[in-house]
Amino acid sequence: MIGFSSDDFRQEAADEAETAKVCYVNYGVTFDMYAQVHVRGEDAHPLFRELARQSEAPGWNFYKYLVDREGKVVAAFPSGTAPDDKELRAAIEKLL
Repeated sequence: MIGFSSDDFRQEAADEAETAKVCYVNYGVTFDMYAQVHVRGEDAHPLFRELARQSEAPGWNFYKYLVDREGKVVAAFPSGTAPDDKELRAAIEKLL
């Protein structure tokens, strides 16, 4: 599991250190967080252009993609899907 911050939704903190603090402290994130990137539109990072091509662009923060070992998007979950959602967990366990 990896996370990318993005200000495409106009909610990020002023700098990466503050964003990391919000994710780790406020939301209990335990996975690696990467530098801020664009996730939508023409300026989207190549990873997110490919994810959108295979599925759809993220609609909001905390959008989740499940990608198999070959790099194929097998599921996408909207921001409102909690990390412990039964459907999300079942999809992850199926891939493992």
